[in-house]
Amino acid sequence: MIAIIDYGMGNLRSVQKAFEKAGAETVVTQKASDIKAAQKIVLPGVGAMRPAMEKLTELGLIPVIKNVVNENKPFFGICLGFQILFEVGYEGGKVEGLGILKGSVEKFTKLKVPQMGWNQLNISNKNCAIFKNIPDQSNVYFCHSYYVKPKDQSIIATTTNYGIDYCSSICSNNIFGVQFHPEKSQEVGLEIIKNFISIE
Repeated sequence: MIAIIDYGMGNLRSVQKAFEKAGAETVVTQKASDIKAAQKIVLPGVGAMRPAMEKLTELGLIPVIKNVVNENKPFFGICLGFQILFEVGYEGGKVEGLGILKGSVEKFTKLKVPQMGWNQLNISNKNCAIFKNIPDQSNVYFCHSYYVKPKDQSIIATTTNYGIDYCSSICSNNIFGVQFHPEKSQEVGLEIIKNFISIE
């Protein structure tokens, strides 16, 4: 069972449909008990970091998320759900994230935002489980104005160029995070989701 965390930020149904198409049994939930009982956890999200953190706090889910990560359960952050894994963001002023990963979430400067549409993945970590059988320079779908800057460069799994080369995904032990939307990225996105589902 894969728990998809519902904190009111994003198109959860499209994420759930993609995971079910890839063969997963899922539950979309706000319940701590469901998240604790799941074998794997997905944190999707669209929007800004501040309301996301406020909603997770209101639902009492921050300790639960940190616990399942510490228990080494496979954890997948998507788009905003990827960004809030880091320590701090700056959308609408300084905002503290979950702090599970060290680093910040920065705004693209001197570029049209959001970056919306298809762009390439330059795979730097060929051993990252979610990119198994994914060709280098595969195209995936993005929609974002901010990007993550991990302090630990070794966790970067892919980079993407949008004016600058930025981190578009990470692999860190049991934690996987992507800036793009695998649920909107057709065959490549489905393969990435299947890879996450198959992690032991």
